[in-house]
Amino acid sequence: ASIRSGEALAVIGTHALLSEGVTFHNLGAVIADEQHRFGVRQRAAIGAKGESPHTLIMSATPIPRTLSLILYGDLDVSVLDELPPGRKPVTTRCVPRAKRKAMYAFVEQQVHAGRQAYVVCPLVEQSESLEGVMSVNELFAELEKTLHVRVGLLHGKMAAAKKEETARAFRAGEIDVLVSTTVIEVGVDVKNATVMVIENADRFGLAQLHQLRGRVGRGSEESFCFLLSEAGSEAAHERLMTLTETNDGFAIAEKDLMMRGPGEFLGQRQHGLSELAAAKLAGDMTALNNARAAADALVAENSVEGAPLLARARALLASRGGEIAPN
Repeated sequence: ASIRSGEALAVIGTHALLSEGVTFHNLGAVIADEQHRFGVRQRAAIGAKGESPHTLIMSATPIPRTLSLILYGDLDVSVLDELPPGRKPVTTRCVPRAKRKAMYAFVEQQVHAGRQAYVVCPLVEQSESLEGVMSVNELFAELEKTLHVRVGLLHGKMAAAKKEETARAFRAGEIDVLVSTTVIEVGVDVKNATVMVIENADRFGLAQLHQLRGRVGRGSEESFCFLLSEAGSEAAHERLMTLTETNDGFAIAEKDLMMRGPGEFLGQRQHGLSELAAAKLAGDMTALNNARAAADALVAENSVEGAPLLARARALLASRGGEIAPN
């Protein structure tokens, strides 16, 4: 009621704000954090709850469709490319299965030096179709036996109270190594955690890997991220090597754009081959910027009703599901 009446001047919420039952009195601004976790329709739905509200989207790693829109000129972008004072870049390494034991010995070393670690697994439960991929429960049982440290377990299927207690214990230093799924991908800030181990790293996308790596390196101590994998395909190997070469989220997103494609401009698919017959967004920026400037000039000099070319463009956009801004 307070949202509908306008009594609530600022509203903070989850995806629930997108539901049809939520009505805003006069929505003037939308801020979406971790925007890569929202779908195309979801991002459009919140904006549709007002009359062209100002929109600010934030992400450490823009997904390909978002990056292509930035490059295409529909979004203005500000890049914060400096680490907070006192932080150091995270050292990232690809680790083959043959060196798994040595890697966990290093984890124990870090814990005995007073640090903490995350170990992330892609599965909550074992999958018959994914041979060699351990579930988080199996991995927890193994590490609890082999590591001489305090090991905790966290995943999305646990009871809420148990999840909260485990997270609290890790923050308090009562757990040395937290074995988890991607539930820790965002919203976790434990400065004493200096090691991130990602099992079967080839099962994750670049954006997820970068977000997971961001859980360490939040203090002043040197931090490490280990990507454990036997990447079978060249694309998977190239994806993992990108993480070892840079900590720059924007550079990672550019690589993701080249590897996965920008998705549809007017549709819902957020990655894959684009609809452009010739242009390549990652390599044709000069031509695309010139085209945008020419389009701006054309629109400024003509009304849609009086210009056949613009009328045809309007009809084409409408046929592809695009929205036409009012004159």
